[in-house]
Amino acid sequence: MHWLALRASSPSTPEGPSTEADLRALGWWALQFTPRVARLEEAVVLEVGASLRLFGGAQRLHRRLWREARDLGLAGMAWAPTSLGALALARVGQHDGLSTPLDELLDALPLGTLSAARAHEAMLLRLGCRRLGQLRTLPRRAVGRRFGDGLLLALDRAYGHSQEAHAWLQAPERFEARLELPFRIEHAPALVHYAEALLRQLCGWLAARQAGVKQLTLAWQHDAMRGRDVALDGALQFGTADPSRDLRHLSRLLTEHLARLELAAPVGELSLRADEVMLRPEQAASLLPLSSGSGPDEATEPLPRLLERLAVRLGPERVRAGQLLEDHRMEGMQRWEPWPGPARPAAARAPLVPQPAWLLEPPQRLEVRASQPSHLGEPLQLLTRPQRIEGGWWQQGAGPGVVQRDYVLALSPQAGLLWIYQQRLSKDEAGWFLHGVFA
Repeated sequence: MHWLALRASSPSTPEGPSTEADLRALGWWALQFTPRVARLEEAVVLEVGASLRLFGGAQRLHRRLWREARDLGLAGMAWAPTSLGALALARVGQHDGLSTPLDELLDALPLGTLSAARAHEAMLLRLGCRRLGQLRTLPRRAVGRRFGDGLLLALDRAYGHSQEAHAWLQAPERFEARLELPFRIEHAPALVHYAEALLRQLCGWLAARQAGVKQLTLAWQHDAMRGRDVALDGALQFGTADPSRDLRHLSRLLTEHLARLELAAPVGELSLRADEVMLRPEQAASLLPLSSGSGPDEATEPLPRLLERLAVRLGPERVRAGQLLEDHRMEGMQRWEPWPGPARPAAARAPLVPQPAWLLEPPQRLEVRASQPSHLGEPLQLLTRPQRIEGGWWQQGAGPGVVQRDYVLALSPQAGLLWIYQQRLSKDEAGWFLHGVFA
């Protein structure tokens, strides 16, 4: 047996969220490694003996648990052949209960590491028992009559002499959690500290389901002393560009939204609901360079998450995503929409001829000398035969409109490859125009 005990951190301040939420988050999160997860006093215990090969061995699994669970409130971790033994070691800050015989490790621990012995610690100290090993040397029948069979049963289970029984955790089908605030909050940005306790539960639940959230709702109840014109509750619905269960990302995104929100009245209760949950794809690697002035989170933040936060901070109209369209006119081949764009972009076939990387809006009229177009004072060398583009009459004034052009690939001694066209069948706009530049 390979038991792990995960202890949740205690609140750092009296008004901080209780460890109950952290334990719930840790328990749901641990379900991604094994279905044998249970609550045991102030910890979550999980039996991972059958999962070690799947996760690369014991050492790799231990490192992963410690690295990933700290954001969910993990304060201590230990492993041993029994769950009670792992919890006793975690309480004193010891980790490894497998490389040394368990009896030797537990015998050296103080009585308080076992809850059943802690209840009788005062009497046991008067008897000269300060450690679990000294307690084991006492006559079992006398200990049972004096302190009850519960103490003997806990000792046997901790040392592996008796089987342990647990009620296994199961993640609910839908996520919705609430938190009563210790005092009334008047400013929306101050809600982030308490909303993170709900986000930790959400991320643990998502990890158990191997999924990510795309849409969620943070709701709140206003104080009973609110004004008559103020509603009983309020809500903030926000989403992510890609399914995510990253606590730091969701917390930063929520912070951006709350920074622009004004509460109509003080808030006394929060609730969080996952509205849209999807299977989580592989996380995109970061496209941002590591700079000396950036923090570790920002330096490794994937580009989609950065764009998502910028869209919240600057407004969706200022962060745009390009979408390819099925059109043979240069101006109609793409459209820019607020990030992240449509969920299913329209399919577009690849062009039959090379297309320039940069378009000029509007196209620049070229000088014509002896029927030869020129650019920057020098004549252009026409490299291809004309490609005729006509169409747009079906849009009736929308989009690029009607075009009648002959496109040619031209070479400029100074500007390189250019995409130019000659206007056809238009007396007012007759001539040559520069429309694109090849990078």
